[in-house]
Amino acid sequence: MGLFDSIKNTANQAFNAAPKSNGFTSREIVFNNLPETLEQFQALPQASLSTPFDTAAMTVLAFCFYPQNSELSLSMVNFLRGPRPLSNMDISFIKDRFRDSDYVPRSYFKGATPQNDYLPSEPYTVKVAENPYSYTNENYAKLFVFSGGADNPREITMRKAKDGKWYLWEQFILVGIRQPDSADPWA
Repeated sequence: MGLFDSIKNTANQAFNAAPKSNGFTSREIVFNNLPETLEQFQALPQASLSTPFDTAAMTVLAFCFYPQNSELSLSMVNFLRGPRPLSNMDISFIKDRFRDSDYVPRSYFKGATPQNDYLPSEPYTVKVAENPYSYTNENYAKLFVFSGGADNPREITMRKAKDGKWYLWEQFILVGIRQPDSADPWA
């Protein structure tokens, strides 16, 4: 069974486009195949972490595994964090974010909206954007990902290490969004 197979497929609406007037420029990071193991995750082309865009998209993908396999998800996130593994406080925070909803991470994939219970379209695509202030601190990149359930993009910060790779530094993507229509009595 695939990662998103258990989600009922109802409607597939347009993905939130990056605002052009706000100075955002974006790239789409495409995952043609979803990994099933940490080794497969690390073998993805984006796992080279050569750009902050790749690391941001990989972060979204890693958190999508949490509802089905929290240990695998946390191993993926630790890989993305490089020499700075998750602390017990980080793990507790992540666990708390998934207490009431499992759909937030997949909302960042193209085609995932409240109307279709955040079922992403294939190929699995994450839109990652930068703005004129994304690189104001040396060796840091503050990028943004767009959710089909939020009006504003969410921030992910990466830090460039001595090895030239962009590692996950902090993320603000596990915050509340509109609940799926199937769970909303007012929808």
